[in-house]
Amino acid sequence: MERGSAALRQGNLCGPRGLSLPIQDKNGATIVTIPLVNLARQHEQLGDQIRCAISGVIERGDFILGREVTAFEGEFAAYCGAKHCIGVGSGLDALTIALKGLGVGPGDEVITQANTFVATALAVLHVGAKPVLVDHELLSFGIDPAKVIDAITPRTKAIIPVHLYGQACEMDALRDIADRHGLRIIEDACQAHGATYKGKRCGSLGDAAAFSFYPGKNLGALGDAGAIVTDNDELASWIRSARNYGSTIKYEHTVRGFNSRLDSVQAAVLRVKLQHLDRWNLVRRRLAGTYRELLQNFDVELPVELPDREHVYHLFVIQAANRDRLLTTLRERGIDAGIHYPKPIHRQVAFADASVDVGSLPNTESTCGRIFSLPLCPNLTEDEVGTVARELTGAMLSCRGKRETLTPHGQPRRLHETAATKRP
Repeated sequence: MERGSAALRQGNLCGPRGLSLPIQDKNGATIVTIPLVNLARQHEQLGDQIRCAISGVIERGDFILGREVTAFEGEFAAYCGAKHCIGVGSGLDALTIALKGLGVGPGDEVITQANTFVATALAVLHVGAKPVLVDHELLSFGIDPAKVIDAITPRTKAIIPVHLYGQACEMDALRDIADRHGLRIIEDACQAHGATYKGKRCGSLGDAAAFSFYPGKNLGALGDAGAIVTDNDELASWIRSARNYGSTIKYEHTVRGFNSRLDSVQAAVLRVKLQHLDRWNLVRRRLAGTYRELLQNFDVELPVELPDREHVYHLFVIQAANRDRLLTTLRERGIDAGIHYPKPIHRQVAFADASVDVGSLPNTESTCGRIFSLPLCPNLTEDEVGTVARELTGAMLSCRGKRETLTPHGQPRRLHETAATKRP
């Protein structure tokens, strides 16, 4: 963490390229100087490789289920430590098709967590089943196995644990529950590319796993894309047919399928980026460590890394009592912080009929009003992390109503104190 401390000591905390914050355009609107995810930098660095990969697809003309798709599927399956990877159109499609392939349908119930992106629950509805929403563990933000047990009924068919923000759920406990009750596990690994649980990568921990390659993911395409990973030969064969209108032989349809195919251009891009994924995840972990160092003495709850898991920090999510005020201040200063997610599933209009008992989701209800995500991506610099930390701590002190600034080591100091008069 020495480099992060150096950012504070050197005073390089006034924004990218030494610019003073906030930066405004000619109309007075604040310019974002530190985005949540800087894809422009990533694609600038990989531009030649990506253009070459795309050109190859254009020259061959195999845009649908072409050579690049087959190659990526093999490479990503091997990366996850699984037998099969089947590319599909999106993370939502991956969840939906996996559920259907595992026999989940009308009349069934699927247990998942309420603090997740809406796609997790939408997939359950799309196959005609009912999402049963339960609370999450406080430390991991993953589904609470004890709450899963309480939610099981004779209609329960599957569990969808969400490896939220880049850290795996408590999979041993969930696997034991599933085995005892004859349930399927579909990992929602859309935020967990490369994350591990007891040495095994997410994607190899359930009956099937769904990945999204949305551009902002740890492994992102240049548009929508997804994949299903599994060790189940029969399931993999069914999915390969189902994603392509239910067909493996042209104009012969054996199942009622979907139009959800990973296209060759996106597969080519993903093959380029997959070569960098482990390195990018290491950078994410290092930058997360810098945030920890700079924010450890302030009134925020930092993410907890559990000892049997390797967090890949798709998002760096912290908690604070004055979340909304802090967010406003950061955005006024050109820093693009976000909330993932401000409104849990059971509060969404589309899920107004969700049968959730009042008070049954205390962790979800508590954290949704406190969480927010700081900028984090492999192309973020240590100086930019320092800037975010500086602006955030200043905002926190302002919320407390104290005229304080930071010492070179990140400790609060009242402005009227000088080096000579500062108390020991």
